[in-house]
Amino acid sequence: MKKQKLTKTEKSWILYDIANSAFIMILTATIPIYFRGLATEAGIDATHATSIWGTSTSVAIMILAILSPILGALADYQNMKKRIFVFFLCLGIGGGVAFTIASNWMVFLIFFIVARIGYSACNILYDAMLIDVTTDEKMDSVSSVGYALGYIGSCIPFVAGILLILLKPFGLSTVSATRISFVITMVWWFVLSIPLLKNVKQTHYLRPKKNVVRHSFRRLWFTFLKLKRDRNLLYFIIGYFFYIDGVYTIISMATTYGGEVGIDSTQMILALLLTQIVAFPCALLSAKLAKRFGTLRMIKAFIICYCIICIFGYNLDTATEFWILAFAVGMCQGGVQALSRSHFGKLIPKKEASEYFGFFDIFGKFADFLGPLILSLCALLLGSSKYGVLSLIVLFIIGFLLISKSDKTANTEEK
Repeated sequence: MKKQKLTKTEKSWILYDIANSAFIMILTATIPIYFRGLATEAGIDATHATSIWGTSTSVAIMILAILSPILGALADYQNMKKRIFVFFLCLGIGGGVAFTIASNWMVFLIFFIVARIGYSACNILYDAMLIDVTTDEKMDSVSSVGYALGYIGSCIPFVAGILLILLKPFGLSTVSATRISFVITMVWWFVLSIPLLKNVKQTHYLRPKKNVVRHSFRRLWFTFLKLKRDRNLLYFIIGYFFYIDGVYTIISMATTYGGEVGIDSTQMILALLLTQIVAFPCALLSAKLAKRFGTLRMIKAFIICYCIICIFGYNLDTATEFWILAFAVGMCQGGVQALSRSHFGKLIPKKEASEYFGFFDIFGKFADFLGPLILSLCALLLGSSKYGVLSLIVLFIIGFLLISKSDKTANTEEK
C-alpha cells in the first residue's frame, strides 16, 4: 500500500504539538526550581514552598477539570472551536510573559495558574481538531507524528534555555538567564501556532443555536447519558483514566523520586532530555505497529511495559538504573498517549468531538491530580516512594482489564 503524505492541514496541526510541548518541558524542569528560588528569597522554607507549588498546580488542574466539558460543548458549534482556542492561546502566552517579569512569588503563582489554564484549555481544543484535519484511517499516524515531533521539537528551546542558564553569556545572572529562557519558550509557542491558526478549519460542527450556553449545558447531560449507554466507549474512557493515571504519575514524579534515591539534579535533567529524544522514534513506530496489530492491542502492550517499569522503579537505587528507567519510559509514553488520543477520536461522534474531548480531558486531569497523591500517601505511610511506584501496577492492571472489556464489547457489537 502506498504511503500517504501529510497534507498541509495535517502538518499545520502537528506543528502546534511542537509549539506547546516546549511549555510542558519548562513546567516540568525549570519553572518549579525558579519558583522555589523566589519563595526562598521571600523567607519561605523549602518544604512550605513545595507545598504551595503543589497546591497551585492542583488549583489549575481542578479549574480545568470543571471548565473542560463546558468549553468542549461550546466549541462544537460552527466557527467556535478556533475562536475559543485563540482566546486561551492568548491567555496562556500572556500569563507566561507576565510570570516571567513577576518578581513576587505570589504574583508569579497567579500568572502561572493563568498560563497553565490557557495551555490546558488549548490542548482540549487542539485534540478535538484532530478529527477536523484527518481521516479515521490516518488518525493513529497523524496523532503519533504530532507527539513524536512534539517530544523532539520541545528540546530545542529547552536546551537553548538551559545553555543560557549554565553559561550565563553577556554577564547575565542566573535569574535573568532563566527569565530569558521563559521568553524563548513563549515566542516558540506563539510562532509555531500560526500555521494552525491559518490553515486548520472546523469541518465537523453543530449549527448555531439561539441560546448557545443553555443548549450546551443540556447537551452535556445528554452526552453523559450517551456515554453510559455506549459500553465500548465507557469501558475505554474509564480504563484510560486508570492507566493514564500511572503514566502521568511516572512522568510528573520522576525527578522527585530520583532525588529521593540520590540522583543529582543535572543527571535528572539530562535523563529527562533522553526520555524526549527516545520518545520521538518510538511514537512514530507505535503508529506503524498499531496499523499492523491494532490500536487497542498496542495500548495494552504499552500498559504491560509500564507494569515492568514499575517493578524496575521499585528496585531502582543507582544513577545508571535511573537512566535505564528514563529510556524505558521514553519508549512507551509517546506511543500510549498518541494512540489513546487517536483511538478515542475514532470512537466519538465527529460533530460533538470537542465536547467528548472535554470529558476525555477531565479523566486525564483527575488522573494527573490523583496519581501523585497516591505516591505521596505511600511515602508518608510507608516511609518510601518506592512502594508508591510499585502500587501504580494496580492502576495499570485495572486499566488493562477495562480496555480489554471495551475491545470485547466492540467485537460483540460488530457481530
